[in-house]
Amino acid sequence: MATTTTDIEKKSVVCVFCGSSPGTSKAHMAAAEALAQTLHAHNFNLVYGGGTVGLMGQLARTLVSLSGPSSVHGIIPDALIKYEAGLKEGTTSTEKENYVSETAVSKEFGRTTIVPDMHSRKALMAKKVREGGPGSGFVALSGGFGTMEELMEVTTWNQLGIHSLPVVVYNVEGYWDGLMAWIVKAVESGFIKENCKGIVQEAKDEEGVVKALREYEISQGRLNLQWGKE
Repeated sequence: MATTTTDIEKKSVVCVFCGSSPGTSKAHMAAAEALAQTLHAHNFNLVYGGGTVGLMGQLARTLVSLSGPSSVHGIIPDALIKYEAGLKEGTTSTEKENYVSETAVSKEFGRTTIVPDMHSRKALMAKKVREGGPGSGFVALSGGFGTMEELMEVTTWNQLGIHSLPVVVYNVEGYWDGLMAWIVKAVESGFIKENCKGIVQEAKDEEGVVKALREYEISQGRLNLQWGKE
């Protein structure tokens, strides 16, 4: 696909799924910080789940400190606000259309949009990535059930032809080894097509993440379905 002038003017946007906990190994927080530094170096904007603690907080805080508040957009359901100390003070929200509210831009965590539910959160994050320039895509750092669910949903959307954007796992200390082995097993067992196994790409370091995003090849086994308005 040819790159247009409009694409060149757009900044790449990466949506990072990751935990709101720091993990038991210091490597996970270090990876979040290193990824933020690399996103800054390569002029990426970040959209993420809006958390202010754990890997989420480390990632957002580091990128804001380097690239400024406009580089980070957190999207969080209203029910989770009470768990985010970084969003409780010094923010004001105004109800907008479809019950989407916007907090004041934070000098520590950037812009935050408050949505009514988890489905709205994921839809808006995906929309922001689709609006980004070349190299935009989805990345999963270490995390729990929520991170896995978000990763699997955007992977399924890719397979179904809803989007063709990169999906990358940043495999810190072998955290995603089980997932990558499962993909191989699912292909061998006939549940995932051989030409779909590349939908999820693996990176072992932060520069590998950017490389995987920018060199991503669309899998030939994806379904060519017509979904109308995404």
